[in-house]
Amino acid sequence: MKIIDSNIIIYSANPDFSYLRPLVMDATNFVSAISLVETFGFQNLHPVDEKYFESVFKILQIIEVDRTVLVKAIEVRQKQKIKLGDSLVAATALLHNLELYTRNISDFQKIPGLTVVNPI
Repeated sequence: MKIIDSNIIIYSANPDFSYLRPLVMDATNFVSAISLVETFGFQNLHPVDEKYFESVFKILQIIEVDRTVLVKAIEVRQKQKIKLGDSLVAATALLHNLELYTRNISDFQKIPGLTVVNPI
């Protein structure tokens, strides 16, 4: 099972990366709730991209950031230098035994027990 990082969703909106769309439009895949903020939080988000992202988040299974995820993210950050959003995504992947699909392999590769795949 897979969890899709925000950057893969964002890349998939670009026609040059349209081959990622089957991955992000697969209802068996997951996404962290933090990806909603990371994906929609850009200034000057183009309306076409916004519509596309809305459709993606209707399909992917969203895993909420609960206390268990927060505690695991703290543990991850205590052991590795990692951004807050990335720690939440990594924690979610670890807790749910999901492979993390991301372009940013280097951000996650040192986290023990986390399987990371770059589909680009």
